[in-house]
Order: sequence, then C-alpha cells, then structure tokens
Amino acid sequence: MKNKIFFSLFTAFIFFGCKTQITTIKQQTINKTPIKEHTIQSLLWVQNAAEYKALTYQAYNLAQLRLDQILANNTSKKPIAIVTDIDETLLDNSPYSGKQIELDENYTSERWTEWVKKENAKAIPGALNFFKYAQRKNVTIFYISNRSAEQTKETIRNLQLKGFPFADETHVLLKTNSSGKGSRRSIVNKTHEIVLLLGDNLSDFSSIFENSTTTQRNKNTDSLHTSFGNKYIVLPNPMYGDWETKGIYEGKYNWTNDQKDSIRHKKITSY
Repeated sequence: MKNKIFFSLFTAFIFFGCKTQITTIKQQTINKTPIKEHTIQSLLWVQNAAEYKALTYQAYNLAQLRLDQILANNTSKKPIAIVTDIDETLLDNSPYSGKQIELDENYTSERWTEWVKKENAKAIPGALNFFKYAQRKNVTIFYISNRSAEQTKETIRNLQLKGFPFADETHVLLKTNSSGKGSRRSIVNKTHEIVLLLGDNLSDFSSIFENSTTTQRNKNTDSLHTSFGNKYIVLPNPMYGDWETKGIYEGKYNWTNDQKDSIRHKKITSY
C-alpha cells in the first residue's frame, strides 16, 4: 500500500514538474521580443503618417526657395551643382525595413541586395519635382550614396525609372572602399560649385559627423546650426542611420539583441 502511494506521489511530481517546465519554456518563447520589434512604430510612421509626407514636402519646398535665392545671386565661375544622398532622401526603401520586420532579421547584405535588384524603390514625396526643377534651371545633380558600387546599374535604373535627371555613371557616385563621402564631394568640387546638399544622415553634409558619438554629433550640429535650411537640407528618417549605429550603439556592431534592448532603454531620458 505504501509503495502504491509513493508511486502515485512520484508520478504526480514528475507529471506536474514536466508540465511546469513545458509551461515555462512556452512562456519564455512567447515573451521573447522580436529582433526588430522596436522599429515597428518608426516604420508605421514613415509609411502611414501624413506628417512624414508633410516634412518631405517641406524639405523640398525649402530647397527650391534656397535654390532660387542662390541662382539670383550667383557669382560663381564654375557650374552650379546640387549633391544629394539617395536612400531615404529621394528613394523610399521602407519596404526593405518591412521585410526585416516580417522575417525578424537584422540587416544583411544579401537581403539588401535582393531589394536593390528589384529596382522598385518609390520616389520620396517632393523629390522628383524638385530635381526636375533644378535641371530646368541648368543645375547639375550629383548622387553620392553609400550603396555599393557593385549596385550602380540597378541604382541608376531605379532612378531612371522614377524620372530623376542626371541618372548616369558620371553623376551617380557610390561607395567603393570608404563609406566617407568627403572624397566624392571633393571630386564634384573640382568642376562644380556645390550650393546645396540634401540627405537624411548628417554625414551626407560634412565629414565632421563621421564616426561620431551622440554627444559629438549634437555639438557639431549646434556649431553648424545656421547651415541647416540654408545649405544643408535634412530629410526625416527615424528607421535607421548613424544616429543609431554610431550614436546609440557607440559604433559597436557586436552587441547581442538583449544588450541592444538594454542600451536603448538606458538612453531614454525621463523625469
């Protein structure tokens, strides 16, 4: 009789112990935060908020006003040029970010290449009208992007399909060895007077923003405050950028997802 009672208790212990363990494992799986969960709100804003569209129109309206002022007072002996970034400045790659969320994966060059080869990025609101306007005013456009030079053909075709002027190998300068854009801007400066720069990342405007911490980026922005809306036109991009990788994550690319989550929370200011 005692053996039967002991066996029954032992069996019950094993059963409920296993059940508790299975429940715990399931709960841990349920509670695991997806890798790209923190980007959903910013992506929804870019793809849905009228405020995002209003800001891009505002940026390009301001760019046109400044271009008119510059041309009215132009004394340069060199031809006038505008230098612009591509991604999130005049082409919308938010569907790529959507795919990252769908597959719950971080950036990979393979997935990015897959997207670029589709040549299907849409024009940012206001961008096409502005660059066509600049072309009519005999202003040359140079596209300086950190897309890989191996993606030159696909990038040019995407730009051409959307109707952007000067979309050719002479005017599209992609990344070869260095992600720094200063050397490519220098190439343009040899033959043209750069009067406007457009981008979504501060390194699109000046080399002083490259490889900078959040504190340095903010100090440099303060020191150049008169340039914004004057020579530098900034497009909104809350999805990704140096503000995150080199600022929030301090230029380190080997953080685990849990460490990234912890860092993001620590960077928040509350009261």
